[in-house]
Amino acid sequence: MLIYKILRAEEWAALQSRGETAGAPIDISDGYVHFSTDEQARETASKHFAGVEGLVLVAFDSDALGDALKWEPSRGGALFPHLYAPLRYAQAVWSKPLPLGPDGHEFPEGFA
Repeated sequence: MLIYKILRAEEWAALQSRGETAGAPIDISDGYVHFSTDEQARETASKHFAGVEGLVLVAFDSDALGDALKWEPSRGGALFPHLYAPLRYAQAVWSKPLPLGPDGHEFPEGFA
């Protein structure tokens, strides 16, 4: 199953150049890397990234992240994937721009 991380342009560039990261400031503060499922990603974008340009949507295979990935309750009791390990560039399945349109972020064609 694919899960998704939304990164700001500078966070994406840092991940590409360093090969791994502890995540965004909120991830570092919380002690884990926040992910979303395909059903959760749009709400995550609107809630935490409203009006932010230059975002990148990065897909990861949840199985490949191993035991460091935990499914924990968050918004409204829904289970969200949280990674208790560094986020590694080599584990990314794909990345796509997440441009800001007139009605919010525009997810890639075919995205749930």
